[in-house]
Amino acid sequence: MNVLLYGTKKNAETRKLERWLKERRIPFQFRDVADKAPAEGELKNLAAGHSPRDLIDEKSRAYANRGLAHMDFDPIEELLRDPALLAEPILRVDRSSLIRPGPQDLSRALG
Repeated sequence: MNVLLYGTKKNAETRKLERWLKERRIPFQFRDVADKAPAEGELKNLAAGHSPRDLIDEKSRAYANRGLAHMDFDPIEELLRDPALLAEPILRVDRSSLIRPGPQDLSRALG
């Protein structure tokens, strides 16, 4: 099982999920999107099974500052321009991804 956690160290939900994985001794790789933004192919893989718009955090400051609430836009292009729009955390387990997973989602995917 290949587990990859996307997020930033500043995000409380990302830290909480990281702690959850460590407590259960689940090996994972951490990808800090503030240091290295996901490439276009990675974003499309993360969006597989979801709408690409689900990858965008509509409550973020970056979303409000860019005025995206009042625009039609391509989510992948906007995420390539500004990775701060990415909804955090995203957990990739093999070929599936969980956007802001809850406890039940985690137990189903990793249990």
